[in-house]
Amino acid sequence: MTSYAAVPFRHGLLSISAAAVAWGVGGAVAALLLRTSGLGPVAVSFWRFAVAALCLALLPSGGRAAEPARRGAAVLTGLGLAVSQCAYFGSVQYAGLGLGTLITIGAGPVLTSLGGHVLLGERLTRRAVLAVGLALGGLALLVAAPAAGPRPALGVALAVLAGTGQSGLTLWARGGGSARASTGAFTTGLLCLLPLAVVQGLLPTEGHPAVTGGALLFLGTVPTLLAYRWYFTGLSVVPGTTAAVLVLLEPATAAVMGAVLLGEPLTAGLLAGSALLLAAIAALARE
Repeated sequence: MTSYAAVPFRHGLLSISAAAVAWGVGGAVAALLLRTSGLGPVAVSFWRFAVAALCLALLPSGGRAAEPARRGAAVLTGLGLAVSQCAYFGSVQYAGLGLGTLITIGAGPVLTSLGGHVLLGERLTRRAVLAVGLALGGLALLVAAPAAGPRPALGVALAVLAGTGQSGLTLWARGGGSARASTGAFTTGLLCLLPLAVVQGLLPTEGHPAVTGGALLFLGTVPTLLAYRWYFTGLSVVPGTTAAVLVLLEPATAAVMGAVLLGEPLTAGLLAGSALLLAAIAALARE
C-alpha cells in the first residue's frame, strides 16, 4: 500500500526525470542551432533566457514585484544558470553533444552527494552509494566514446565548469535557498549574457528564419522555463544525491539524440553505459 509520504517523493522523482529528458532534447536542439544558424553558444543561451523571461512576464502573476530577499535569490539563481548553461552550450560546440553533456552531468552525483553529506548532513544510504557507483561506471563507458567536436580539451573544461555550476545550484536549493525558475532569474541571466552575445553575434546569419525561431522558442519554453520549474519543484522533496543521479537521464537522452540527429557515433559502450545509468535510476526509485 502506498503511503501518503511516498506520493510527493515519487512526484519529485518524476519531475526531476522529466526535466532531465527535456534538457537532453534541448541539448540536441541547441547543437543543431550551433551548426545551422550561425549563432554561438552565448547567443543561443541569451535567446533561451529571453524567451523564458518573456513567457513568464506575460503570465498573470509574472510581473509582480518581488521582495528584496527574493530578488537577491533571483539574481544568484540567474547568475548560476547563465554560467552553467553558457558553459554547457560551449562544451557541446567544442566537444560534441554526447561527450559535452556526459561530462557536464557526470560530475553531478559525486559533487552533489559529497556536498550534500558534508554541507547539509544528508545521509548516504547503501542504495544511494550503489546508485552513484553504477552511474559512474556508466559514465566511464560513455565518456570512452570518441569526441565529435573540433576542440575536445576546451569542450571538456567548459563541461566541468557547467557541471560545477549545476551542482552548486542543486546544493543551494536543497539547503533552503530560494532557487526558482522566476522572471528575475531569467532576466538576470540574459542581462549577464547580453554583452558577450552582442560581441559574438546576436542575430542568426544562416539557416531558415522560421526554423531558427521555432528552435529558439522551444529552447526557451520546454528545456528552460518548464524543465527548471520541474527540477526545483522536485528538489523540495528529493535529496540532492538522488536528484544528481536522476539527472543522468540527460546525457543518455543527449547521446541517443546526437546519434540519431547529428550522426555522432552510437557504440556498444554507449549502449552499455546508458543501461548502467538506467539501473542506477531504478535503484533510487525503489528506495
